[in-house]
Amino acid sequence: METATLAPMNGPREVDLRIDAGWIIPVEPAGVLTGHALIVDGGDIVALLPAEDADAAFAPRTTRRLPSHALIPGLVNAHTHAAMTLMRGVADDIPLKAWLEGHIWPLEARFVSPEFVYDGTLLAAAEMLRGGVTCCNDMYFYPDSAARAFETARLRALVGIVVLDFPTPYAADADAYLQQGFAARDAFKHAPLLTFALAPHAPYTVGDASWEKIVMYARQLDLSIQTHLAETRHEIAEARASTGMTPLARLDQLGATGPNFIAIHAVHLEPADMALLAAQRCHVVHCPGSNMKLGSGIAPVGELLERGINVALGTDGAASNNRLDLFGEMRLASLLSKVASGNPSSVPATLALRMATLNGAAALGLDAQTGSLEAGKRADVVAVDLSGIGTLPMYDPVSHLTHAAGRECVTDVWVGGEHVVAERRLTTIDEGALLTRTRAWQQRLS
Repeated sequence: METATLAPMNGPREVDLRIDAGWIIPVEPAGVLTGHALIVDGGDIVALLPAEDADAAFAPRTTRRLPSHALIPGLVNAHTHAAMTLMRGVADDIPLKAWLEGHIWPLEARFVSPEFVYDGTLLAAAEMLRGGVTCCNDMYFYPDSAARAFETARLRALVGIVVLDFPTPYAADADAYLQQGFAARDAFKHAPLLTFALAPHAPYTVGDASWEKIVMYARQLDLSIQTHLAETRHEIAEARASTGMTPLARLDQLGATGPNFIAIHAVHLEPADMALLAAQRCHVVHCPGSNMKLGSGIAPVGELLERGINVALGTDGAASNNRLDLFGEMRLASLLSKVASGNPSSVPATLALRMATLNGAAALGLDAQTGSLEAGKRADVVAVDLSGIGTLPMYDPVSHLTHAAGRECVTDVWVGGEHVVAERRLTTIDEGALLTRTRAWQQRLS
């Protein structure tokens, strides 16, 4: 990682930004760098090198010195329904089936609109940026409105083209969902922070004929497929009763699995399912907070990792988790794996951080752009202050990032080199106006 750049004959190279921090944690390869500088130019990381070498090689227009901070890659929230922040806490402490059918779906039928999705997604983006999340994987209605909000906030996003077999105010059938989703993808095809994926809601809400179309489009357009999978025991029992196989086995039979397949939740997997995920090089997104809150269970993360399956972290939506907090998910993922396996070495802090950064980027197909601090990648960077009462003394910054620090320690965030959170202040979003709109939605939904 220590890549020194020689100064040109006519003097140091002029660049946009230099960041010096107490500790720089590249993630890949694992380790902690001290006495180093991160150099950014044109939105890219161009060098990560000892400070004395940076002095000779680069002349930055802006320098940030953060001696009490750890500098980490931007966190990747690999599963969320961003607009559902407007339903935060609306129906708590209810099993998943009753929560969806008795509360969430009726509210969505009444209130979800382009305006709802834009405002809710902007609120989610504000929360995520303030918490060090620079990239997310979204799945919701009106993806064009979500895309506009992500662009406004300057948050990197993989936008899901949601598909269901039943009608909603957004679309009448699977073909209509696909048509509207592809129109959104076409409208934002030149947006540098946005990519798109196919997002069938779940095996139990999308039939075989629709899945076959989804697989066809995924192959033709080289798109990822993301879906909720094996989230509850009830889902598995119903699938067994109706098809004689697990949901994953059915999707594999339909051709959906492969390196571009993202299985979200994956709580109740059978050994054959895990073997299939490994053989097909699929990705899993672990959502420990949401799984716990809905009583879904504990995903077999330790075994998935042992099988070589890429496991990322997601929050799910704020309607089920109540907070879009990747620091919290890192800690939960580490602790749950330890208690489930009886092994305190399961999911150590270094791995939890990787799951929240590079593993998430890999699941989204964005690891060439983000997920680690490396020359050539986009400058998605987060500064975490470790000088507070809750983080001192500090012997191991990586351990602290998982087990002691929280999103409240984030002070500065850059996405593609753009300073989107400066000293805990959002620079791309009018926070006062956003809160006013949020309160108006609360009154309507109440």
